[in-house]
Amino acid sequence: MNYMQFDFDIDSAEQSDRLIALLAMHGFEGFEEKEHWLVAFIAEDQFNESEFETVIDLFETLSFSQSLIENINWNKKWEEDFKPVLVEDFVGIRASFHAPIAAVQHEIIITPKMSFGTGHHATTYLVMKQMKEVDFLKKTVLDYGTGTGVLAILASKLGAEKVLAIDYDEWSIVNAKENIVQNNCAKISVVQADHIDINEKFDVVLANINLNVIVYSMPSIAAVTTSGGVILLSGFLRENEKVIITSLEAAGLQYQGTGQRGDWLIIMANKL
Repeated sequence: MNYMQFDFDIDSAEQSDRLIALLAMHGFEGFEEKEHWLVAFIAEDQFNESEFETVIDLFETLSFSQSLIENINWNKKWEEDFKPVLVEDFVGIRASFHAPIAAVQHEIIITPKMSFGTGHHATTYLVMKQMKEVDFLKKTVLDYGTGTGVLAILASKLGAEKVLAIDYDEWSIVNAKENIVQNNCAKISVVQADHIDINEKFDVVLANINLNVIVYSMPSIAAVTTSGGVILLSGFLRENEKVIITSLEAAGLQYQGTGQRGDWLIIMANKL
């Protein structure tokens, strides 16, 4: 499959964060961030020029160039770009070819592939940091939009009795299963799905996806959360905070607080 590559000149980290969030909503599935530079990738058959122009028009000044790449080797690219991640002294995330990370409470090994959720992105970092404050011992957990499975793996390591990890993307499902085995987490089930089955109940719900999916899925999130259950939502920008809070309150959930890293947010809620 051919991919289109877009190289953007970036003015600030905030501009980069906003651009990534918007492009991800329109099919872009790979990003590489460097100082004053962002590279974004999208499958050629998924590119919609009018949608792309709508995103670009949201920025006053944004210059870019584009090119076509034939048969990009995503595995090789991830391996070249992947660096270990530390979430304070709580979690260390590395690939199998990295040396073990000392002085962290939990170490997670992730095979770097195309799936979202290596820990480098601010939203994954935010959710993992907040998970330190949540009691997972003997709890049931839903990881909605699992990507690499990193959040499900951390929940299991924190003592969850049962974890259900779901994602609509087949590549993510394969990658998550590989990572779960690599981390010896036997209590995680991985299911390919684009929605939440409301017939199950969970004590903790983790949803690190994007604004539109979270808002659309909020009634289902509320339906599957047990009384007293904890909900962690991320994958959206600070400008979307009110939208998320309004949506969760409309679903009968109680807003608990907001965390921030750069322009990205995590919102904590529970169900009474």
